[in-house]
Amino acid sequence: MAGEKGLVLLDFWVSPFGQRVRIALAEKGLPYEYVEEDLMAGKSDRLLRSNPVHKKIPVLLHDGRPVNESLIILQYLEDAFPDAPALLPSDPYARAQARFWADYVDKPFFGGDKFGLVDAAFAPFTAWFHSYERYGEFSLAEVAPKIAAWAKRCGERESVAKSLYSPDKVYDFIGLLKKKYGIE
Repeated sequence: MAGEKGLVLLDFWVSPFGQRVRIALAEKGLPYEYVEEDLMAGKSDRLLRSNPVHKKIPVLLHDGRPVNESLIILQYLEDAFPDAPALLPSDPYARAQARFWADYVDKPFFGGDKFGLVDAAFAPFTAWFHSYERYGEFSLAEVAPKIAAWAKRCGERESVAKSLYSPDKVYDFIGLLKKKYGIE
């Protein structure tokens, strides 16, 4: 880790928490190295050294220094790269609200008309919606039309589309987990 330059993301492909970070990095236009952690096979020494407290992904290494927890990483990216496109509004009160609230809105995104930090934080979970619908036998568009519409708008953004995996791939992965742990 010491001596590393630039941004390195330790992640697992299906993690919505890691996807949050990938979306934020793409929105800010920041180049980074992606390192896939095969969590099904175990945790690498690098991951355990980088996150000795929680021992989980994602971990962002910035010049070899680890930043842990996805929402903290998103806020770190705002602070460390102030010249990159902002994910938070400039007004301190609006910034506080964006950090705190994730509620129904009448605007296209949680921050208003522009995609922002709250959207980047929650968009990764949209890849799991298909599985929730199939296992729960419901339609998100029927029970939560605003959330479904928001998810569709997020999915149309290049940063989100490139970061998320297909809903069918996530569904298959959940099936593997259910089988592995004997859950029916």
